[in-house]
Amino acid sequence: MTGSINRPPQMLEALTHHPPGRPRRPGPRGLQRKTLASWLFLLLGIAYFALPLVGTLIFSLRAKPMLSAWTDMINDPQVWSTLGYSFAIGVVTITVSIVLLVPTAFWVRLRLPRLRPVVEFVTLLPFVVPPIVLVFGLITTFSQPPLPLTGTNFGSDVLLVCAYVILSLPYMYRAVDAGLRTIDIQTLTEACQSLGAGWATILWRVILPNLRVSILSGAFLTLAIVVGEFTIANFLARPMFATYLQQISGNLAYQPAAVALMSFGITWGAMGVIALVGRGNQGRIEIGGAH
Repeated sequence: MTGSINRPPQMLEALTHHPPGRPRRPGPRGLQRKTLASWLFLLLGIAYFALPLVGTLIFSLRAKPMLSAWTDMINDPQVWSTLGYSFAIGVVTITVSIVLLVPTAFWVRLRLPRLRPVVEFVTLLPFVVPPIVLVFGLITTFSQPPLPLTGTNFGSDVLLVCAYVILSLPYMYRAVDAGLRTIDIQTLTEACQSLGAGWATILWRVILPNLRVSILSGAFLTLAIVVGEFTIANFLARPMFATYLQQISGNLAYQPAAVALMSFGITWGAMGVIALVGRGNQGRIEIGGAH
């Protein structure tokens, strides 16, 4: 048949127009524009974070001779002692936060869901209470009997760890809570209990392996807070890295810039080590909830 087929107007409109309920796919030019915009924002983000570091590096190299600021700080034993002390306090803070928050978040989500708003509000209080108010309250409370902790180095270290645990509450709790959302803890708990496991076994061998990535995220932020925090360490007179950096900033010109870059690199290196050790080759037990 060679004649043309007469189609109704409604059929022609359906063939020539895109269905209103279905989104139109972008053409090649639209995809290219989105790709260019993505790369542009990525480059702007990299420049925003990299340019201050490059400027700090250039400033540290202005010392005469050029690398004298770096060699002076590398050979200064106080740099390594304060960094080591800061990382030790950071590790203790991370450990205490995990021991405190993982069972709390697990129990609230499993048995006490009505208390979630209250717990979330409490964990947000460090955003409202300034560190200067926090450390003043700690010193006022624990500088006299029955717990005169500020009178000894160990007691001051305990107060410092407690203060940093409080400061890291918003980050660590939300990281743990976000990890608990991705697993069906009700089914996991019932399965473990049916096999005779106790609460300690459930937390240690089932819940923690599933929260490894979330805990690492909170640990990164906690370590960064501990290494860079100044106010609490200064008032408690602890030999933290931030207090040492402030001391040399008042007497030296180029060395603080070198020390800041050194601490930045060491902190990121430590985070990388934590990530490698934490992720490891351990198996992961996961039972997903209904979607």
